[in-house]
Amino acid sequence: MHYARQHGILRPRDIEAIGIPREYLLRLYRKGKLTRTGRGIYTLPGAAVTERHFYAEVAKRVPDAVLCLLSALAFHEITTQGPTSVWIALGKGARKPATVSPSLRVVRLTEPSHSEGIEEHSVECVTVRVYSAAKTVADCFKFRNKIGLDIAIEALKDCLLQKKATVNEIYRYAKICRVSNVIRPYMEAL
Repeated sequence: MHYARQHGILRPRDIEAIGIPREYLLRLYRKGKLTRTGRGIYTLPGAAVTERHFYAEVAKRVPDAVLCLLSALAFHEITTQGPTSVWIALGKGARKPATVSPSLRVVRLTEPSHSEGIEEHSVECVTVRVYSAAKTVADCFKFRNKIGLDIAIEALKDCLLQKKATVNEIYRYAKICRVSNVIRPYMEAL
């Protein structure tokens, strides 16, 4: 129980890694000392579940994932859009996770675009990897055909207005994402 309080969300593989048989999770669940929030995901009953709970769940299930696009915009509070799925970025060769809930939207990124601009935040005692606000704006322009150009422009405006990133930071990531020519006219118009 002490381990559950420290780590928030538990998985059977986490318990096995510290030398405790995974059957203990099921026993604690049957006794009502743990709650199962999804397949292979356990939390303490009455644990404070935030609006970012799905991000913590995804970080536990897919440790290599980085929150991106609409999910990263929502995380940084840069958008008015509420994503219906959790958007994650994976490396080119990584396999897509087979999760049912929450629903995932996966984008593939190559280096250096995949590894640049990653921030780590703690959500419900779980380390969640998220792209920075500047990198997220550049990604929105890169994937404008998937999310819509209007969302990318709104993200750019809101990011600069809320001072979440500078023009130079956004332009640096736009170069890395190879969209500097696409984003330049919109930055000059602001």
